[in-house]
Amino acid sequence: MDSASEWGALRITLLFGSAAVALALIAVPLLEGRNSDRLAGDIDLMSTGSIGRGETYTIRRSVLQSSPDAVCVIHSDGARSGDC
Repeated sequence: MDSASEWGALRITLLFGSAAVALALIAVPLLEGRNSDRLAGDIDLMSTGSIGRGETYTIRRSVLQSSPDAVCVIHSDGARSGDC
């Protein structure tokens, strides 16, 4: 093989190699985002927390409540207020 054809083969290898790297850099984030959106649709994203300053209570929000902004407050004595 002469020098010109060796350089041609090297150029083609570098061209396809850099195209593969560029495709991987673009495709991986796109595919990752699509999979996480699909998986998040199956999870109930309910949040629960407690705050203690004299009185302890729990605030609950759930996708199963009547409104997306609805809040249920459960006080330390078991009394409930809000949308429970």
